[in-house]
Amino acid sequence: MLRYFPVFRVWSLFLLIFGSTMFVPMALSYFLDDGALPSFASAIALTTGGGVVLWLATRDHHRDLTTRDGFLMISLVWAGLPAFAALPLLFYLPIDMADAYFEAVSGLTASGATVLSGLDAMPPSINFWRTQMVWLGGMGLIVLAVAILPMLGIGGRQMFKSEVPGPMKDAKLTPRMGETAKGLWRIYVLITLVCALAYALAGMTPLDAVMHAFSTVALGGFSSHDASFAYWDSPLIEAIAIFFMLVSSINYAAHFLALSGRSLRPYRRDPEARYVILVLAVSVVGIAALLRYEEVYLSFVEALRYSAFNVVSVATTTGFANIDYAQWPFFAPLWMLFLCSFVTSAGSTGGGIKMMRALILYKQVYRELVRALHPTAVYPVKIGGMATPDAVLFAVLGYGFMYMVSITSMTLLLSFSGLDIVTAFSAVAASINNTGPGLGQVGPAGNFGVLSAFQTSVCTFAMLLGRLEIFALLVVLTPAFWRK
Repeated sequence: MLRYFPVFRVWSLFLLIFGSTMFVPMALSYFLDDGALPSFASAIALTTGGGVVLWLATRDHHRDLTTRDGFLMISLVWAGLPAFAALPLLFYLPIDMADAYFEAVSGLTASGATVLSGLDAMPPSINFWRTQMVWLGGMGLIVLAVAILPMLGIGGRQMFKSEVPGPMKDAKLTPRMGETAKGLWRIYVLITLVCALAYALAGMTPLDAVMHAFSTVALGGFSSHDASFAYWDSPLIEAIAIFFMLVSSINYAAHFLALSGRSLRPYRRDPEARYVILVLAVSVVGIAALLRYEEVYLSFVEALRYSAFNVVSVATTTGFANIDYAQWPFFAPLWMLFLCSFVTSAGSTGGGIKMMRALILYKQVYRELVRALHPTAVYPVKIGGMATPDAVLFAVLGYGFMYMVSITSMTLLLSFSGLDIVTAFSAVAASINNTGPGLGQVGPAGNFGVLSAFQTSVCTFAMLLGRLEIFALLVVLTPAFWRK
C-alpha cells in the first residue's frame, strides 16, 4: 500500500480543493436563507476534514506520478468525489445514498440525468450546487487541478493525458501542462460568463441565468425547473442555448487557438467541426420536415423551432428539452439518441465516442472495402490531411468494440432486472454518452427516479465509464494493473 501513498497524497489535495467549492452554494444559502446552510456546512466539514486527515497521513510521501498512477488517480477522483458531492443532497433531501450518489455522478460527469423531481420548490442553493457540479465536471476537475497542483510542487501531465477526451491526447497548446489547463479554463470561464449574460438579457433571472449557463456550456443539462426550457417558452432563450451548445460541442483547443491568435483559421482547420455542424444541420431540417409531414406541428417554422432545440440539445449530449419529444414519431427521438453517440468534438465538454473517432472508424471501414477490391493498394486513413498512425487506429477500433460491448451488456442487465427494452437500451445509451434523458420511462417527461437501486447503479457505472472513455476506468479493474 505504501507505493500508493503519493497518489493518496494528491487525492487529499483534490478533496481540499473540491470542499472549497462548496462555500459558493453555502454562501448563497446564507444570503437567501433557504434552509440548506447546515447541509452545506456539514458537507464541507466532512470533505475538507477527510482531505486534511488523508494529507497528514501521506504528506511525507513524495515522488513523480507515473502513467499507472495517473489512471488510478483519475478513477479515484471520478468515483470518489461524487460520494462527497452527494453529501449536501443527502443531508437536505429525502433520498438514499444510492440516489444521491447517482445525482452527484450525473452532475460531475456532465450527464444531466436526474432522480429528482420538484426542482422548482427546492432551495436555490441546492439547485445551484447541482449545476455547479455540472460546470466543474464539464471541463474536468483534473484539468483544473493540473493548473493548481504545479504550484504545490506536483506535476500533472500523466493525469492530464488520462483525462482529456479523444484519441489525440499528446497534442499540446502550450509547452507546460499547467499552462495548457489554465488556458482552457480561461476560455471556459469566458464562454460561461458571456452565456450567462445573454440568458439574463433574454429574460432569465440572474440566478437562473448563471445556473443554466453552467449547464449549457458544460453540456450537462441540469435545470432548476422540472419543465426545463419549456418553463420560459421563449424562442430567444432557446436560440441562445442552441448557439452556446454548438460552441461547447467544438474542441476547446480550437477556441483557445482562435482567441489567442484572433483568427477563425483554427475552426476551418478543425477536421471535426465541419462534420458536427453538417450532421446537426441535416438532422434538424430532416426531423423538422418529418414533424411537419406527420402534422405534429401546423407550420414548418414551428416544427423547425422545436426540432432545432431538441436535436441540438440531445446530439450535443446536453439533455435540455422544451417539449416531450418522446411523443414525436419514434424515428425522431431514436435518431437523436443515435446522434448523441458521436456528434461532439474531441476536446469538447460533450460525451459519446466523439466525431474524431467516428470519422476514423468510417474511414477505416472504407479502407478495408478498397483493400478488398485492390489488395495491393496503399490507402492511408487521413484526418485533416494527415495520415492517422496505426497506434491510433488500433486504439479507436478497440474503443469502438468495448463501447458496443458495454452498451449491449448493460442493456441486457437492465432488461434482466425487469425494464422494457426501450427504457433499458436508452437509459444505458444516454448514461454512457453522458446525455441525460433517454426514452420510455426515463424520457424527457420522466426521470431516472423510477429505477430501482440496482438499475440506478448500472446507469451510474455507465456514466463513469463514458466520462472516463471506458479504458481509463477498465484498466484499473484489470489484474495486470495491480501487479508490481
